Amino acid sequence: MLYTQNLEEIIFQRHEILDTDELIVLSGYLGPRPVARLEELPFNSRVIYGMYGSDGIQNRLHNSLIRIQNEVENLNIFYSQIPVHSKCYVWRKQGQIIHALLGSANFSINGLTTPYREILAETTRDTFNPLNIYLGHVLNNSISCLEIEGSEVQEGVEASLTCNMSLIMPNGQTHNASGLNWGYMANGLPSPKRGIDDACIPISMEHIRNYPELFPQKLTARELLDVRGRRQRSNEAIELIWDDGITMEGLLEQNNVIDGIKYPKAISSFPAKNEMGEYLRQRIGVPLGQPVQRHHLDRYGRTDITVSLLENGIYSCDFSV
Repeated sequence: MLYTQNLEEIIFQRHEILDTDELIVLSGYLGPRPVARLEELPFNSRVIYGMYGSDGIQNRLHNSLIRIQNEVENLNIFYSQIPVHSKCYVWRKQGQIIHALLGSANFSINGLTTPYREILAETTRDTFNPLNIYLGHVLNNSISCLEIEGSEVQEGVEASLTCNMSLIMPNGQTHNASGLNWGYMANGLPSPKRGIDDACIPISMEHIRNYPELFPQKLTARELLDVRGRRQRSNEAIELIWDDGITMEGLLEQNNVIDGIKYPKAISSFPAKNEMGEYLRQRIGVPLGQPVQRHHLDRYGRTDITVSLLENGIYSCDFSV
């Protein structure tokens, strides 16, 4: 069986039809949200970050995984010291493989939720033994995420992958009907189309021109059609890791058009647009249900957010003062 949609739910529900006591996830790259979700499973899980051996790991992602490791009892997170780009989802019973999915989908929101971009396929029983040997080899060359010293974690991100994104307009005031006040209309009244605390981080055309690696172009009309000719969502699913350790799912959404090519126009939380708005209001000290003004940001001590791409589909957001 080959799967091209709903990969996250397939992985988290597969145990319901299996007699299993362990899940092993080997993924080239990891996102914190699906890793944290492993707490839902009624057995132990082991997760291996495969490309640590060649790429290392960014400090903010590492800290997020450490926090999850310390909070989730039925989980062990490992970093492979040999570069491994494989994506393997393996269910075992008493150490023996009983089911496995292999393919291209990383264990991240970006890798698991975009329809028809990644695949996972069931393996046959004749692959179980060599696959078990392969996993044993990788695990034998892996270390716990808790063993990593501070000097082994990457502190910085390349300048081309980091951008300071303003929360105010060129006139020096906060946005109307966008940004922190996405839940309002231009006239200052609540929007009938959005929640009053909805918010986003605006992406300008200047951001896209200056940081092309940070904000990828959106799917074309041809790419948006699935195998049945139905239109798929073009917004890119991402994960956001904030400077205080809070994580949330997000989207690169809406459209900036440059030379006929569509790029994202905003970073939002997903599926609830107000998750980001409520979070930022709480940090700034603005009561929920009220618009954010320039003097609120001045009082807080910052008018921008530093956004960095840690790895594909995983962004760091720094709003620290």
